[in-house]
Amino acid sequence: MEKPLRHSRDRVTPVPHLRMPAFSHGVWSFVWALVFGLYVWLGGLAIGVAGGTAFIFGAVVAFLVYLLVMAYGSDEPQRQPRRAGRR
Repeated sequence: MEKPLRHSRDRVTPVPHLRMPAFSHGVWSFVWALVFGLYVWLGGLAIGVAGGTAFIFGAVVAFLVYLLVMAYGSDEPQRQPRRAGRR
């Protein structure tokens, strides 16, 4: 005969550790470009630049930020240390 369950922890199965999903480098480049482009566009509007001109500057900055982050934004993969017995 089984003993009765006394605590709720006796019935709950453990949940594996969940990790954040991996996003590609292009997605993060787009996010950075969108944030800085919006910042320049809204900043231009806030200081009195015409709406069309502020939008063009924001779009150009967003495009340049996207290219820069795509080109220089990734980390270099770390090299594995050599084992003592390998050549």
